[in-house]
Amino acid sequence: MIVKPTAEGVMKAAQAAGKGAGPAPVHLWNPPFCGDLDMRIARDGTWFYLGTPIGRPALVKLFSNILKLEDGKYFLVTPVEKVGITVDDAPFVAVDFTAQGSDETQVLTFETQVGDKVAAGPDHPIRVAYDDESGEPSPYVMVRAGLEALIDRKSFYRLVELGVHHRQGNDAWFGLWSNGQFFPVIPTSEML
Repeated sequence: MIVKPTAEGVMKAAQAAGKGAGPAPVHLWNPPFCGDLDMRIARDGTWFYLGTPIGRPALVKLFSNILKLEDGKYFLVTPVEKVGITVDDAPFVAVDFTAQGSDETQVLTFETQVGDKVAAGPDHPIRVAYDDESGEPSPYVMVRAGLEALIDRKSFYRLVELGVHHRQGNDAWFGLWSNGQFFPVIPTSEML
């Protein structure tokens, strides 16, 4: 008998496995794929189940703690089941950041809509993708295990104020320093 996965079932398994105390060790779990769940994370970070926004922040945080990326697909994973979900862009949104220090000693620490905090650096790089048609930038920071956060617009505007010009190889870039690493945003030549 095939059992269709439900959000309630995944939630109970996640609570039992992780106790909701932070990201679960999903990299250690390889349960069988149980099918897709009608769950979606919108570009603005809103989680939907059966087309309805999930209004309980604690529940969204619980689900975010069992999120895993495999071969370009997103799954909620517990020790006993793996279900596919849809992610419109990135699974997280960086809704704020703090900056300490300046230039090469600067540390940018981002906070996501579900409370994750990461300091950008070699293990948590910042990248900027540009829309092919409009040229509009979409900035991201790596949160964990391939899972990125889209940096929200207000935070990106604040980041741009902290940007500096720096030479990398033969090219000059406008970008950001964090944890001793320079993250290029746009070639200086394209800003003129």
